[in-house]
Amino acid sequence: MSANLCIETICVENRQLKNASYHDARLNKTRGDLWGYTDTWKLTDLPIPDYVTDERHKLRIVYSKEIEDIRWELHVPRNTQSIKKVYDNEVDYTYKYNDRTRLNNLFEQRGPADEILIIKNGMVTDSFYCNAAFFDGKKWVTPTTNLLPGTQRAFLLDSKIIEEAEIPENHIANYSHIRLFNALVDWDRAVELEIGLIV
Repeated sequence: MSANLCIETICVENRQLKNASYHDARLNKTRGDLWGYTDTWKLTDLPIPDYVTDERHKLRIVYSKEIEDIRWELHVPRNTQSIKKVYDNEVDYTYKYNDRTRLNNLFEQRGPADEILIIKNGMVTDSFYCNAAFFDGKKWVTPTTNLLPGTQRAFLLDSKIIEEAEIPENHIANYSHIRLFNALVDWDRAVELEIGLIV
Protein backbone atom coordinates (compact mmCIF):
# COMPACT_ATOMS: atom_id res chain seq x y z
CA MET A 1 0.00 0.00 0.00
CA SER A 2 1.13 3.52 -0.70
CA ALA A 3 1.68 6.13 2.00
CA ASN A 4 -0.75 8.86 3.07
CA LEU A 5 -3.82 6.67 2.88
CA CYS A 6 -7.15 7.43 4.48
CA ILE A 7 -9.87 5.13 5.73
CA GLU A 8 -13.63 5.14 5.96
CA THR A 9 -15.41 2.88 8.45
CA ILE A 10 -19.12 2.29 7.90
CA CYS A 11 -21.70 0.45 9.94
CA VAL A 12 -23.48 -2.28 7.98
CA GLU A 13 -26.65 -3.67 9.54
CA ASN A 14 -29.27 -5.87 7.90
CA ARG A 15 -26.90 -5.76 4.92
CA GLN A 16 -27.45 -2.02 4.56
CA LEU A 17 -24.85 0.75 4.86
CA LYS A 18 -25.95 3.17 7.59
CA ASN A 19 -25.62 6.93 7.08
CA ALA A 20 -24.08 6.24 3.68
CA SER A 21 -24.61 9.78 2.41
CA TYR A 22 -22.54 11.19 5.29
CA HIS A 23 -19.71 8.75 4.54
CA ASP A 24 -19.89 9.59 0.83
CA ALA A 25 -19.63 13.29 1.64
CA ARG A 26 -16.62 12.89 3.95
CA LEU A 27 -14.79 10.46 1.67
CA ASN A 28 -15.26 12.61 -1.42
CA LYS A 29 -14.31 15.80 0.46
CA THR A 30 -11.15 14.08 1.70
CA ARG A 31 -10.21 12.94 -1.81
CA GLY A 32 -10.73 16.48 -3.11
CA ASP A 33 -8.92 18.24 -0.26
CA LEU A 34 -5.90 15.94 -0.05
CA TRP A 35 -5.40 14.84 -3.65
CA GLY A 36 -7.47 17.19 -5.81
CA TYR A 37 -9.78 14.50 -7.21
CA THR A 38 -13.10 15.81 -8.50
CA ASP A 39 -14.83 12.52 -9.29
CA THR A 40 -17.25 11.22 -6.67
CA TRP A 41 -17.78 7.78 -5.21
CA LYS A 42 -21.01 6.32 -3.92
CA LEU A 43 -20.36 3.66 -1.31
CA THR A 44 -23.73 1.98 -1.77
CA ASP A 45 -22.45 0.89 -5.19
CA LEU A 46 -20.10 -1.54 -3.46
CA PRO A 47 -21.31 -5.16 -3.68
CA ILE A 48 -21.94 -6.71 -0.25
CA PRO A 49 -20.38 -10.19 0.04
CA ASP A 50 -22.68 -13.13 0.67
CA TYR A 51 -20.97 -13.92 3.99
CA VAL A 52 -22.07 -10.58 5.50
CA THR A 53 -25.15 -11.44 7.56
CA ASP A 54 -27.86 -9.18 9.00
CA GLU A 55 -25.73 -8.72 12.13
CA ARG A 56 -23.88 -5.46 12.65
CA HIS A 57 -20.66 -5.40 10.62
CA LYS A 58 -17.86 -2.90 10.11
CA LEU A 59 -16.94 -2.05 6.54
CA ARG A 60 -13.38 -0.67 6.47
CA ILE A 61 -12.19 0.96 3.26
CA VAL A 62 -8.57 2.07 2.75
CA TYR A 63 -8.19 4.52 -0.12
CA SER A 64 -6.43 7.38 -1.86
CA LYS A 65 -6.98 7.79 -5.60
CA GLU A 66 -8.41 4.28 -5.68
CA ILE A 67 -9.72 1.85 -3.09
CA GLU A 68 -6.71 -0.11 -1.89
CA ASP A 69 -8.32 -2.47 0.62
CA ILE A 70 -11.83 -3.44 1.71
CA ARG A 71 -12.65 -5.47 4.82
CA TRP A 72 -16.01 -6.63 6.19
CA GLU A 73 -15.86 -7.64 9.86
CA LEU A 74 -18.36 -8.42 12.60
CA HIS A 75 -18.56 -5.46 14.96
CA VAL A 76 -17.39 -6.19 18.50
CA PRO A 77 -18.44 -3.42 20.95
CA ARG A 78 -15.77 -2.09 23.30
CA ASN A 79 -16.35 -2.09 27.05
CA THR A 80 -15.64 1.36 28.46
CA GLN A 81 -15.96 1.99 32.19
CA SER A 82 -13.33 4.67 32.79
CA ILE A 83 -11.61 7.48 30.88
CA LYS A 84 -8.23 9.15 31.35
CA LYS A 85 -7.41 12.63 30.09
CA VAL A 86 -4.28 12.79 27.93
CA TYR A 87 -2.58 15.83 26.46
CA ASP A 88 -1.17 16.64 23.01
CA ASN A 89 -1.12 20.16 21.58
CA GLU A 90 0.08 19.06 18.13
CA VAL A 91 -2.13 16.07 17.29
CA ASP A 92 -3.95 16.45 13.97
CA TYR A 93 -6.67 14.12 12.73
CA THR A 94 -8.57 16.48 10.46
CA TYR A 95 -8.89 13.64 7.96
CA LYS A 96 -9.45 9.98 8.81
CA TYR A 97 -5.89 8.90 8.19
CA ASN A 98 -4.95 5.23 8.04
CA ASP A 99 -1.83 6.04 10.09
CA ARG A 100 -3.00 6.34 13.71
CA THR A 101 0.48 6.19 15.27
CA ARG A 102 0.13 9.42 17.23
CA LEU A 103 -3.31 8.44 18.52
CA ASN A 104 -2.02 4.98 19.41
CA ASN A 105 0.78 6.58 21.44
CA LEU A 106 -1.77 8.67 23.34
CA PHE A 107 -3.90 5.58 23.95
CA GLU A 108 -0.89 3.86 25.51
CA GLN A 109 -0.93 6.58 28.20
CA ARG A 110 -4.31 5.47 29.56
CA GLY A 111 -2.89 3.30 32.36
CA PRO A 112 -5.68 1.20 33.93
CA ALA A 113 -8.42 3.24 32.22
CA ASP A 114 -10.35 1.81 29.28
CA GLU A 115 -10.45 4.95 27.14
CA ILE A 116 -8.79 8.35 26.72
CA LEU A 117 -10.10 11.88 26.32
CA ILE A 118 -7.67 13.98 24.31
CA ILE A 119 -7.04 17.56 25.47
CA LYS A 120 -5.43 19.88 22.91
CA ASN A 121 -4.41 23.43 23.84
CA GLY A 122 -6.64 23.27 26.90
CA MET A 123 -9.73 22.21 24.93
CA VAL A 124 -11.63 18.92 24.90
CA THR A 125 -11.45 17.09 21.57
CA ASP A 126 -12.29 13.37 21.09
CA SER A 127 -11.65 9.97 22.61
CA PHE A 128 -9.46 7.35 20.91
CA TYR A 129 -12.14 6.05 18.52
CA CYS A 130 -15.15 8.27 19.25
CA ASN A 131 -16.52 11.77 19.27
CA ALA A 132 -17.85 12.88 22.64
CA ALA A 133 -20.89 14.72 23.95
CA PHE A 134 -21.49 16.14 27.42
CA PHE A 135 -24.80 16.59 29.29
CA ASP A 136 -25.37 19.90 31.09
CA GLY A 137 -28.69 18.93 32.68
CA LYS A 138 -30.76 20.12 29.72
CA LYS A 139 -28.95 19.27 26.51
CA TRP A 140 -26.05 17.31 25.07
CA VAL A 141 -23.17 19.33 23.62
CA THR A 142 -20.18 18.21 21.59
CA PRO A 143 -16.86 20.08 21.39
CA THR A 144 -16.30 22.48 18.52
CA THR A 145 -12.64 21.51 18.85
CA ASN A 146 -13.14 17.87 17.83
CA LEU A 147 -10.21 16.22 16.04
CA LEU A 148 -12.25 14.33 13.44
CA PRO A 149 -15.59 15.41 11.95
CA GLY A 150 -17.36 12.10 12.55
CA THR A 151 -20.28 11.01 10.39
CA GLN A 152 -22.42 10.07 13.41
CA ARG A 153 -21.58 13.47 14.92
CA ALA A 154 -22.75 15.19 11.73
CA PHE A 155 -25.97 13.16 11.72
CA LEU A 156 -26.68 13.98 15.40
CA LEU A 157 -26.05 17.69 14.81
CA ASP A 158 -28.32 17.70 11.76
CA SER A 159 -30.98 15.85 13.78
CA LYS A 160 -30.74 18.43 16.63
CA ILE A 161 -29.93 15.66 19.13
CA ILE A 162 -26.68 17.38 20.10
CA GLU A 163 -25.34 20.92 19.82
CA GLU A 164 -21.81 22.29 19.40
CA ALA A 165 -20.07 24.25 22.15
CA GLU A 166 -16.55 25.16 23.22
CA ILE A 167 -15.58 22.88 26.10
CA PRO A 168 -12.36 23.84 27.89
CA GLU A 169 -10.83 21.13 30.06
CA ASN A 170 -11.60 23.13 33.20
CA HIS A 171 -15.32 23.13 32.31
CA ILE A 172 -15.67 19.33 32.23
CA ALA A 173 -16.86 19.32 35.85
CA ASN A 174 -19.82 21.51 34.81
CA TYR A 175 -21.36 18.49 33.08
CA SER A 176 -22.94 15.41 34.61
CA HIS A 177 -22.35 12.76 31.94
CA ILE A 178 -20.30 12.00 28.84
CA ARG A 179 -21.34 9.90 25.84
CA LEU A 180 -18.97 8.37 23.29
CA PHE A 181 -20.24 7.60 19.80
CA ASN A 182 -19.04 6.94 16.26
CA ALA A 183 -20.22 5.40 13.00
CA LEU A 184 -20.40 1.94 14.57
CA VAL A 185 -21.82 3.18 17.88
CA ASP A 186 -24.98 5.19 17.26
CA TRP A 187 -26.61 7.40 19.88
CA ASP A 188 -28.79 4.67 21.38
CA ARG A 189 -25.77 2.38 21.81
CA ALA A 190 -23.36 5.08 22.94
CA VAL A 191 -21.38 4.53 26.12
CA GLU A 192 -22.68 6.93 28.79
CA LEU A 193 -20.61 7.50 31.92
CA GLU A 194 -20.81 9.82 34.89
CA ILE A 195 -18.41 12.70 34.53
CA GLY A 196 -16.54 11.62 37.67
CA LEU A 197 -15.23 8.59 35.79
CA ILE A 198 -12.98 10.91 33.77
CA VAL A 199 -9.66 11.21 35.60
